[in-house]
Amino acid sequence: MGSPTVAATLLDAISPSDIIFCCLTDERAVTEVFDAILENSVQGKLFVDCSTIGPQYTSRLAARLEVAGAEFVAMPVFGEPTMAEAGKLTCVPAGAAASVARVKPFCEGVIGRAVVDLSSEEPGTASHLKSICNVIIVSLIEAVAEAHVLAEKTGLKTECLQNALTTVWGGPYGIYSDRMSSGDYHRKDPLVGIDMALRMANGILAMAKESNTELAGYQAGVGHMKAVAEYYASKGSDLGDISGIYGAVRTASGMQFENGVSSKQN
Repeated sequence: MGSPTVAATLLDAISPSDIIFCCLTDERAVTEVFDAILENSVQGKLFVDCSTIGPQYTSRLAARLEVAGAEFVAMPVFGEPTMAEAGKLTCVPAGAAASVARVKPFCEGVIGRAVVDLSSEEPGTASHLKSICNVIIVSLIEAVAEAHVLAEKTGLKTECLQNALTTVWGGPYGIYSDRMSSGDYHRKDPLVGIDMALRMANGILAMAKESNTELAGYQAGVGHMKAVAEYYASKGSDLGDISGIYGAVRTASGMQFENGVSSKQN
């Protein structure tokens, strides 16, 4: 990635740059940062937003930047933090084809392992896709959590289930299964904070309500995410990881939230 430098201010970072990547926590942060950015000239610059935000926010941002004479690509990514550190994210760029073409050299082999190319699609399409795929991610975590609790309560060794999940499905199934069975879901810092996951869920559930779409599996996961938030609030903490869904399923099944054992011990 060359020789990166740390800028003291937004203006110091943006002024000498042609392409600016942003990845922020939520819609409020994106709005505040771009409010500040747009106080200055951005003519001819290309902004790439990797934040996970609702499609309506992405579309508004795209319109603001177009009026200001800038190019814009929405590029949410798939992959938890360890995958980001390893450069194994999946990038989803959407926007004008020429703008996406300028961004793609920074994707595969640099910050990511693969690209879902949405060239020529409206930028909001990428955020729309990410929102819908989050339904799959939460449903996946819910399913893995339920399987682990069922295995524990019926006498199947954790390592047997872990082996099957990793071998048959791999990827996120193995990652979240290991985080649950090892106890990392309550012992380590969150991979995806439960508060951020619930904020995303609000937008997705609103989308489902407006379109009259049933999301039974996803809603089960959201219910358990709320239970995770309540568990940590009762401890005076705002921490909590999305994989804590496992702890919530344990609690709902008459077990303690924290498993207290590692997968190697079980």
